[in-house]
Amino acid sequence: MIGQPLNHLQIFSGLFEPALLAEIEQKSMIMEVKSGDTLLNVGQTIRAVPLLVSGVVKVSRITDDGQELLLYYVKEGESCAMTFNCCMLARQSVIKGAAEEDSVLVCIPAQLMEEWMVKYPSWKKYVMSTILGRFTELIKSIDEVAFKKMDERLLNYLKEKSRVTGSSVLHLTHQQIGDELGTNRVVISRLLKKMENDKKLLIYNKQIKLLRDL
Repeated sequence: MIGQPLNHLQIFSGLFEPALLAEIEQKSMIMEVKSGDTLLNVGQTIRAVPLLVSGVVKVSRITDDGQELLLYYVKEGESCAMTFNCCMLARQSVIKGAAEEDSVLVCIPAQLMEEWMVKYPSWKKYVMSTILGRFTELIKSIDEVAFKKMDERLLNYLKEKSRVTGSSVLHLTHQQIGDELGTNRVVISRLLKKMENDKKLLIYNKQIKLLRDL
């Protein structure tokens, strides 16, 4: 839901100068979403730039056959590089954004994007750093697909999932993991069972608990 204008921006106080923080507070709105809610779909016009105050948002690419492939996660204090690009180039979204857990976002009107790039050095630095960081993550993802075996990709996926959620207990089905890694449930189930036998994790119903030596 869209709420009232934002009245606190503590998480961004170390990133932006006071004048920018004041303008964000004046011109932005808060958006509260529940886990599983879709924030943005492929082909949708982007009308606001999201800054994540709390929670986690999953950014995915939808293939021509409808398969959803994980690109990266957006965590508190971060934003989505793909929305920056689409706003600056006036393009429709090429990604899907969905809340991985209950989240709160600051929504900045898209028309302010370029104006603030000129007006505020801290905003320009934030945007460029975000784009560079996400580009690096995408290169890493490409390397994983091209050069690593599925068991290595699965292990890295579980570690990253644990890192962004801050929990060693992951609420995931084998089908969900397979969808995000571009493989099938049977392959994931086999690899997870091997990891369990190697005492790297424990498998429960729709849950996976990572052990310390993972």
